[in-house]
Amino acid sequence: MRQRNRQRRREGTESRDRWLITYADLITLLLIFFVIMYAMSRLDIEKYEVVTASLQQTFKSGDSILENGSGVLGSADRYTHRNPPSSGEQGTNQEGNHGKDAQGQDQNQGSAPQPEASQGPLTERELAFRQQEEELLSLMKIIEAYIEDNELEDQITVADLPKGISIALSDRFLFDVGKAELKEGSAKTLSKLASLFSNLDTVISIEGHTDNLPIIHASKYKDNWELSGARALSVLRYFVDTEKLDPRGFQYAGYADTRPDGDNSTEAGRQKNRRVEITVLRQLQQ
Repeated sequence: MRQRNRQRRREGTESRDRWLITYADLITLLLIFFVIMYAMSRLDIEKYEVVTASLQQTFKSGDSILENGSGVLGSADRYTHRNPPSSGEQGTNQEGNHGKDAQGQDQNQGSAPQPEASQGPLTERELAFRQQEEELLSLMKIIEAYIEDNELEDQITVADLPKGISIALSDRFLFDVGKAELKEGSAKTLSKLASLFSNLDTVISIEGHTDNLPIIHASKYKDNWELSGARALSVLRYFVDTEKLDPRGFQYAGYADTRPDGDNSTEAGRQKNRRVEITVLRQLQQ
């Protein structure tokens, strides 16, 4: 019995002392970690200065891509203008030019000033976008003059939006209440717009909009969704069927009262919301 008690005491003592092994391992690992950190903190000054100088030289010689430069590798934006030279390079160029002027003054005296270096050639798509912007600007001026000459300021508005030139026509100008058939008086203005659209190389979006009042029972349209879509389609069919414009250059949609332009709680706001928007989009045909 005594031997068994002694054996149990020894096993209990050994089990209680096992944590010392884990503790010793942890201390050893921490010591190794701090030794490695200390070794990494001691930099080779000479190598550090060489690497720093190399990086500085690389980034000084490359143009910034954000400023239409060629980048560090010299492969970006080859056909656009480069960054202006740094102050040191400007001084070197100016000194070299003065030296040339002093040596060849007799030859260059009286000659015309040399023009600045021209930019790289633009791509066909860039030229097409520039031409389209000029066409859109001219279109907007013509429509504004037409609205003013015919005193249609309360019926038609034109605006230059990020997506394109937007022409908003009031429903009073185009339709009777609750109907989607075009009024006879609107043909003259739509024909004028069709003549301006015929030579445009872009897509024209036609969108129908309404106020938030429900459709009356006398109308043949179920709700404002059907009415707004039918009105946009009527304008589209006039351009395509009557004016014989290319249908591939058009798109249409009806948005009901989901995109109001005015306050639907007032009569003036609701009248502003009942409209058809014709937008000449800023995009090129494929």
